[in-house]
Amino acid sequence: MKISKEAFGSPDPSELPEVTEPPRRTVNMVAGTIGHFVEWYDWYIYGLLAAVFSGQIFPSDSAFASLVAALLTYAIGFVVRPFSGIIISPLADRFGRRLILTLSISGMALGALIIGLTPSFATIGYAAPILFLVARIIQGISAGTEQQSAIAFMVEHAPPNRRGLFGSFSNMASGLATLAATGGAAMVTSSFAPADLASFGWRIPFLIGGVLGVVGLVLRARSDETPEFEASALVDQKSAAARLMDLLREHPKALLQAAALSAPAVAYYTWATFLPTYAKLTTGRDLSSTLAGNVIGLALLVIIVPICGALSDRLGRRKIFPIIGAIGMIVLFYPMLLLLNQPGFWVYVLVSASGWVVLGIWQSVYPTIQAELFPAAVRVSGIGFAHQIVIAVFGGTAPLVAAAFVGAGQPMLVAVYMIVIVALCLVVYFTLPETGSRAGRVTVAPADREVLEGEHLLLSTWSAADEVKRSR
Repeated sequence: MKISKEAFGSPDPSELPEVTEPPRRTVNMVAGTIGHFVEWYDWYIYGLLAAVFSGQIFPSDSAFASLVAALLTYAIGFVVRPFSGIIISPLADRFGRRLILTLSISGMALGALIIGLTPSFATIGYAAPILFLVARIIQGISAGTEQQSAIAFMVEHAPPNRRGLFGSFSNMASGLATLAATGGAAMVTSSFAPADLASFGWRIPFLIGGVLGVVGLVLRARSDETPEFEASALVDQKSAAARLMDLLREHPKALLQAAALSAPAVAYYTWATFLPTYAKLTTGRDLSSTLAGNVIGLALLVIIVPICGALSDRLGRRKIFPIIGAIGMIVLFYPMLLLLNQPGFWVYVLVSASGWVVLGIWQSVYPTIQAELFPAAVRVSGIGFAHQIVIAVFGGTAPLVAAAFVGAGQPMLVAVYMIVIVALCLVVYFTLPETGSRAGRVTVAPADREVLEGEHLLLSTWSAADEVKRSR
C-alpha cells in the first residue's frame, strides 16, 4: 500500500512527527548481541546437562531410557519452534523487531527459571517432567521468534559496507552462549561430587541463565527500532496474515535457499549438545573432560565467525560461505568421529576443534545472506519460516537421532547422517545469488521499493518539521 504525505495526518506542518535522533548503533548492537547470547545460553545448557538431571526428573530402570526421555523433552522445544516462527514472525514485520525480541527473551528467561527451580521426581512426582515440558514449550516459542528477529535487527542496523560483520554478531553471540553453557556445565560437573551434582549442582547454570535473561530484557527494552522497518512500515501496512501469503507467493526460491542455509544446524546441534555425551557413551570418556575439550573448540568458533563475516564484506558472501563451509563438513565429519575412538584428551580436542572450525565458516555469513534474500516487509517472516522448520526437523532431533544410532550399536551413522544432509544443502548453495556488495547498497535486499519509498516520506516529513522549527 502506498502512502502520500497526507497520510501523516493534518496538513498543518506543526503536527508532523518530530525529527528523531539517529539510532544508537553501538547500544543496539550490544542489546542484540547480549540478548541473543542469553537466549541461546538458556537453550544449550539443557542439552549439555541432560545426562546429569535425566535420572532426577525422568526416572527409569535404565539410565539410557532416562536420557532419551530428557532428550525427547528437549526436542519438544524444537517442535514448537516452527509454529512460533510461522505465526509470530509476521508480527515482527508488522509491529517491529524490537517488540518481538523483548518478548522472546522474557519467555526464555522464564523457562530457565522453571527448569532450575523444579523439584525432583522423588519430591513432586509426575509434576516434575510436566513442568520441564511446559518450560521447554515456553522456550520453544521464544526461540522460534528469536533467531530471525535478531538477524533482521542486526543487519538492518548495520552500515551498508559492514552487514556481513554485523550479521555475524548473532551467531558469534550464539557461539559465545554455547561456550558459556559448555563452560558452565564443565564447571559444575567437575566441582560437585556425583550425588551433589545430581541433586542440586546442575540447577545453578539454569538459575544463572534466568538472571541473565532479566539483564537482556532491560537492554532490549531500551534499544531502537531499525530504520528499515520504520521506513517499510510507512508504505506497507498489510496484516501479518497477508504478509505470510505474500511471502509464500512471491519468494518460494528464497525460502528454499534460506532453508538450505540453515539445515547444517543438524551438525551444529550434534557438536554443541551431543558430542560430549557421544564420546562418553562410545569411548567411556569422562563427561567433565569432554565438556572442557568442547570449550577449547568453541573458542575457535567465536574467533572465526566475526573474521569471516568481515571478510564477506570485502570478498563476497558466497565465496566464504556456504560452499567452503559445507565442503569442510562433508570432508571432516566421518574421519573426525572415527578418530574419536583413539584415547586421550587432546584427541577429543582435535575432533571438537576441527568440527567447530568448519561450522564457524558456515555460521559466519548465513544470517546476512538470509536477510539479504528478503525485502524488509517479509524479512523476519521469510527467515523464520525457513529456518524454524528446518531447525525443528534436523536441529532438534539431532541429539535424539545420534543417541538412537549409538544405542543401536552404529555410532558412525551419526557422521553419515550429517554428511548426507549437508551434501544436499551444498547442491542448493550453487543457486545462491551473490548478495555481498562493496558499493554500499542503500537497502539490505538488492531491491526494496517499500524501504526506499518510506525513507523518502520520512525525509519529506523531517524537512517539513525543520521548516516549522526554523519559522518559530
